[in-house]
Amino acid sequence: MSGSAISPSTPSLLLPLPTEDFELEFRVVARGGVRRGIRLERAFWLSLKQMAESRKCTIGMLVDEIADSHAEKGNLTSAIRVACIRELGHANLNLRRLASIRTVNAILLACPSPAFALASSKKIVTFNAPFQQLVKRQLPTAFAEDARQDLKLALDLNVADIFARLETNGDVAVASGFVIGAGERRYRGQLNAVRAPVLELELLMAFVFNS
Repeated sequence: MSGSAISPSTPSLLLPLPTEDFELEFRVVARGGVRRGIRLERAFWLSLKQMAESRKCTIGMLVDEIADSHAEKGNLTSAIRVACIRELGHANLNLRRLASIRTVNAILLACPSPAFALASSKKIVTFNAPFQQLVKRQLPTAFAEDARQDLKLALDLNVADIFARLETNGDVAVASGFVIGAGERRYRGQLNAVRAPVLELELLMAFVFNS
């Protein structure tokens, strides 16, 4: 038995591949009086459909453009597969650029009310100027160099429970009470929490609404 076999307990690195995605489908695509008979896996037909919908055109128009661009290559089905893969890669790159801590910072900076991003460990990752002003006003020593590490945050709801509620309720904002404290001083408030648009970390964006 090969030593490289994946044991049942090894987590999968890929999403399950549905059998139907491998099934070849033959379709006739017409464009400008030209009819082309094309046989592709169902997954590529779906990708072509999504590409056409995003561009508000027909699959025939896309295939026509791919055929014109790769006329010297001869293999139209290969060109279509490459076009689909490149499109998905480009879309994934754009999504990764959007789904980043930079986007979270931009959202928080645009918010006129106090707001911050919270990791699943309850660590405040980033915050906006109104939140900093709130803390300075309520806890004057919290942002001093010798006291910053003493700033503590507690939520009425467990962070894991907030993520679970967001998952169950279609990411509808979850309200929770919170307490921030530094030294002997405390401030209690209310916030709305939503999932932050990031891929690498599990973050909440919290917006204070009674400051």
